[in-house]
Amino acid sequence: MDEVLTEGGIKTVLTGIQMPRMNSIMERWVQTCRHELVDRCLIWNERHLRHALREYEHFYNQHRAHQALNQAAPPRTVPDPITDPERIIDLNVRRRDRLGGVLDEYSHAA
Repeated sequence: MDEVLTEGGIKTVLTGIQMPRMNSIMERWVQTCRHELVDRCLIWNERHLRHALREYEHFYNQHRAHQALNQAAPPRTVPDPITDPERIIDLNVRRRDRLGGVLDEYSHAA
């Protein structure tokens, strides 16, 4: 198996013995990717899978709200809450579909 992975350009990294938290971050990402992407769309071939994973990676790292960051996306901080009723009435939010509507990005219109 190691030879097949090496021929494909994949580097094998061994994990430590009896270290349950060593893979926890990657396992969580794979589970989230599977629930939010792979289980919701039909993958046709390897090229389509790679495109979908690139789009999901960009969405995950740039736009998706993370609970650990207090519902903020990684590159941005949480915006101050809007308490002024005048601003709430004029709030203009834009939605952008990614991957044919499987992923949605929301942003404030400038």
